[in-house]
Amino acid sequence: MKKLTIPDAETVILALQEEIRRSPESRYDHRLHGILLIARGMSGGQVAQLLGDAPRTVAYWVRRFEEEGLAGLVDGERPGRPRRLNQEQVRQIDVALRKTPRDFGLVGNVWDGKTLAAFIYQQWDVTLGIRQCQRMFRQLGFRLRKPRPQTARADPEEQTRFKKTPETGRGSGDRSVVNQ
Repeated sequence: MKKLTIPDAETVILALQEEIRRSPESRYDHRLHGILLIARGMSGGQVAQLLGDAPRTVAYWVRRFEEEGLAGLVDGERPGRPRRLNQEQVRQIDVALRKTPRDFGLVGNVWDGKTLAAFIYQQWDVTLGIRQCQRMFRQLGFRLRKPRPQTARADPEEQTRFKKTPETGRGSGDRSVVNQ
C-alpha cells in the first residue's frame, strides 16, 4: 500500500492541535485516545510525543482516570471570576442590539460600548466596562460601523464648490507649476 502523506504536515499538526484545544468535547476525546494508547501498552512518553502533549500531562490524565474513571477526563470548572451576566441576559442583549438605543430610553441612534454599558446597568444594575461591552459586540457577531456624517447627504453642487482641489479631469502627474 502506498504511504499516505499530508502536505505541509507541521502546519496541519499545529492547526489540528489548536482545534482539539478549542472545544471541551474534542479535549475529552483527545484524553480518551491518550488513555486508550496507554491501555494498549504505550509508555506515557510515547503517548505524549504522539499526541503532542507533555509527558506530565499524560500522567495527569492517567491519574485522574484511575481515581475517577471517565468522569476524570471531562473538563472541570475553570477558575476565575463568575460571569456577571447569565445566558438569558446575553440573549436579551442580542435582541436589544437589533433595535435602536432610543427604543430603551437611551440617547443616540447607534449602539456603542458606552451605550451598551448604560443599557446593561439600566436593565440589570450590572456595571460593565466599555471594552467589555465592545468585546460583547464581537462575541454576538456585530461589527463596528461608524455613522456617516451629514455631509454625505449634502447638496452635490455645494460639495463640489467646497472641495479644495477642483476637478479638472487631469491626473495628478499632469499638474504644472507656475512661477509668479
